[in-house]
Amino acid sequence: MKTLSLTPQTKVLVLTGAGVSAESGVPTFRGMDGLWEGHRVEEVASPEGFAADPQLVWRFYSLRREGALEVNPNPGHVALAKLEERLGDRYLLATQNVDGLHARAGSRRMLAIHGELFQSRCEKCAVPFADQKTYFDTLPKCETCGGAVRPHIVWFGEMLNPRHLEQVGEFIQAGGSDLHFFAIGTSGLVYPAAGFVQIARSVGAMTWLIDAAPSREFASQFDEVIVGKSGEVLPFLLGERSER
Repeated sequence: MKTLSLTPQTKVLVLTGAGVSAESGVPTFRGMDGLWEGHRVEEVASPEGFAADPQLVWRFYSLRREGALEVNPNPGHVALAKLEERLGDRYLLATQNVDGLHARAGSRRMLAIHGELFQSRCEKCAVPFADQKTYFDTLPKCETCGGAVRPHIVWFGEMLNPRHLEQVGEFIQAGGSDLHFFAIGTSGLVYPAAGFVQIARSVGAMTWLIDAAPSREFASQFDEVIVGKSGEVLPFLLGERSER
């Protein structure tokens, strides 16, 4: 297995997906039929679903909060946090995961592009705030305006924060051929994040895919493909090596 060789110019952009969280045992809450307790995911993860039945939506996310708090960051999360400590502002993590495990492992230069499970926001005020509470019996209301409070998650039919995409684009352009782009535990099916590899390649970056079961189509876009669990691969690939 190749290892990452760092220089004083090296920049690293990381995109993580559900595979990284799955290694920590984060529950998926969806059965083999794709349903949650007989409900389509759109019913609990869309603006229309929230408008139709906010109590159902909050039950779903309350269970997800409970499940996420029962697991811990795995060695892959920790290895990425340690790499950030070594690189500082030459490192950026964009995660599709909402469970907060990267932050718990110590990641700080991070964009949670699909939202954050342990944040909520008022539909009127639109300002996210930290929130680990569960809401099974009562619905939360905004303390400022009394408006409905929803999970701070990017739902089906909603756009990602454009500033997040700008930050990723700016980081890639600044990195150029000194950039290493890692896609870890992601299927490459969800855009625009799935297009990061093409943008990285366009500036001459080195591209890496780490996944337990990568698709042939997605893997064909990368310079290096490592088949394996990120919790096993990353501690070795990003081991305690001195910059040269």
